[in-house]
This record gives sequence, structure tokens and C-alpha cells, in this order.
Amino acid sequence: MHSHTLLTRRRFLGLAAGAVAMGAAGWSLARPALLNPCRAAMTPDLAASPWLHQVWQGLDPQQVWDCHVHLAGVGDSDSGVVIGPQLDSCLHPVQYGQRLLYMNAGCVEQGQGVDHSYAARLFNLAAAMPAGCKLLLFAFDRYHDAQGRPQDDESSLYVPNEYAARLAATHAERFEWVASIHPHRADAVETLQAAHAAGARAVKWLPSAMGIDPASPRCDAFYRALHQMDLPLIAHAGKEQAVKGENRQSLNNPLRLRRALAAGVRVVVAHCASMGQDIDLDRGAHGPTIDNFALFARMMDEPQNRGLLFGDVSAIMLRNRSLEVLTTLLGRTDWHERLLNGSDYPIPGILPLIAPAALARAGLLPQAAVGDLERLREHNPLLFDLALKRLAVWRGQRFAASVFHTRSFFLQHAKVLS
Repeated sequence: MHSHTLLTRRRFLGLAAGAVAMGAAGWSLARPALLNPCRAAMTPDLAASPWLHQVWQGLDPQQVWDCHVHLAGVGDSDSGVVIGPQLDSCLHPVQYGQRLLYMNAGCVEQGQGVDHSYAARLFNLAAAMPAGCKLLLFAFDRYHDAQGRPQDDESSLYVPNEYAARLAATHAERFEWVASIHPHRADAVETLQAAHAAGARAVKWLPSAMGIDPASPRCDAFYRALHQMDLPLIAHAGKEQAVKGENRQSLNNPLRLRRALAAGVRVVVAHCASMGQDIDLDRGAHGPTIDNFALFARMMDEPQNRGLLFGDVSAIMLRNRSLEVLTTLLGRTDWHERLLNGSDYPIPGILPLIAPAALARAGLLPQAAVGDLERLREHNPLLFDLALKRLAVWRGQRFAASVFHTRSFFLQHAKVLS
């Protein structure tokens, strides 16, 4: 492991590299601000904003669980976090710059320890929300080879289940946790049983990063165990840009999740598969290439998937998503009871990635709310993300309160294994 501190010069070079990488990947950098100023408590006038007051109208904070929150760090504590060498070296400027942008979004402070600082900021943001609101913290398993062996050189990030569980237990009033377990591990089912016993609310996969084919028969034993425990699987689908696995994007095809659904597993498609294109596997291995979101929509409309297939609405308002995704999700009120809100934190804290002014120009946000939203993001990206989605409107239609009342979905499985 390289140095665990964010030295000023390396931080500048990395952020510059991150800006170049974002531009190369198609991100718009029209907004001049790049770094999050990481402000503390909101000013009284911002706290009194009528737009922020509107965010909570009709919501029961006790039912509001953010279902998509990333833990991060560099392993400079007893967390067990490990980052891949490409994230910790200027020799890999894109990945290195991305990591430092994420750390800035998480308001990591030099001199306090990266792991501790990231977790402390996350708790403070959560504590600023009304009592009862909680965050689901994601563990993140390593890439594993065909024999089920972890491969650190192919892994961008490893966040142990034990670390996520410990943070959730330490701050039980604000945190819950989600396990991450590669199904090819020899101890996969046993690890799942232990995670369930320790209070895990779901399992998280990012197939391209972890080397998981959700359509493989090798997942069947794991799916049977998930079904028995009624633990949901939160699986990334659609193009992935944040972590290593560019050559394995086909594993993120939402149609590959049909095997889990057939096994009776409740599947949450992260981001509603809202980026990129993939092969329409329903028409064969050489079928046409279409939008992943269209594949997700097809699956959502299939009667056999009602009660099993869900989507989380994290990241749907980023600049690199089509506005048609957001307008469709707002307009499909028949889907709202199967949509779950998540922030994808720390992503909302990366200033150039979300443009409230552009959303307002497109008719998706009240123009008068933009100023307060921009200020809010610098104080609390979690509340900013929630406010965006609560204020989003298309042809008079907003997201139903049920999209944000996610607690019951994750408590559904709370039973002892027989």
C-alpha cells in the first residue's frame, strides 16, 4: 500500500487528472466549480428555505432509508479496506483522479485519517436529517477468478463486510448495512448466513468489477440461500464508469438477472440500468444492441416479475444520464411502488456531475429552487439528493412517497433462519 495521506501536490494533480478523465468520458464540465467546499451546518436562512420544507411534506422520516451508500477509505485504520494500486498511483491518472474526486466529495480531511474522516462526515450528514432516517452502507467484495479466488490486482476496492457491520452497529440510530459476497467463493453460502445473522439487509454486487455472471448456474446455490432468507440482491446493471471492469461490461446486462428472478430472489436493479447499451439476450447471444434502460423497462413490465423486480433511483439525475430516463421514471406511476430511493453517496457531492440549473431549464425542477439546491449540496449532499428527487416533476407528476419509504422493503426479510 502506498502513502495513506492526501498530499497537496498529489491531490491537485489527481483532481486535474480526474477533470480530464470526466471530460474524456463525456461528462460536461460547464459548471466552473470542481471541488466541494464541504461546508458544515446549514445557515439559518437556508434551513428555513420553503423548498427544503417541501422536501419532507408527506414523508415519514422513520420510513426513509437511503438504500445506496458507498463506504470508502484507503485502509489507514482497522477497517480492512483495500484499494487497488491503480487508484493510488499517478501512473494511472484517470483512476487516481477519480479516487481523489470521490474523497473530496466525501469531505475527507487531511491529518484525521482517511477512513475515519470519511465515516465521520457520513455520520454527521446522516445525523443532520430528521430522526429515523437511515443509510444502508455497502460492503464491496473483491474480484474473484473462475476458481473463486480473490485477485487484488483486478480489484479496485475491497470494503469488508465486518467493517460495514461494525459501523452500522456503532451508529445503529443512523446506519444499516449491506453485505457483498462473491458467489464463486467456496464459503459464499456460509458467509451469507453469517451476514444475515449479523443483520445485513441485502447483498450488493457490481458484476463487471467483481467478475460475476449473474446468469451463470454457479450462482444457483447462492440464489437458493438468498431466497430462503428473503434477502434482496442489489445488483448494478448498465454501463459502469467508476471502478475497474471496462472489459467486462456485458456482465452488467440487466437480462442476466433473470436467473436470480427465476429462483425467487428479490432483485433491485441499481440505477434502473440507466446507462449504456447491451445485447438483447432475449433474442439470442447475437441479438441487437439496445439501451439497458429499455431492457430494464421490459423486465419491469413482465407480470411474473411483479413483487420480485425493483429498481433503485440512485444516479438517475447525473449529467451522463438521458433525461428520458428521469421523465419515464416520473411518468410510470405504476412502477413507483417498486422504485427505491438511494443517493449513490458520495456521488452527489461531486459538484460537476449534477446540474440543477440544467434540470430546471428542461422543466424538471422549479427554477426558483435552483439557488437553494446549489447551496444545499455544499452543506449536505445526502439531503441535496433527496431534495432533487422530491422536487423533480414532469408534466405534473412527481415520485410517490412510497419511493422514499424504503424501510419496509428491507425489513421484510427480518426472520430467523429455520
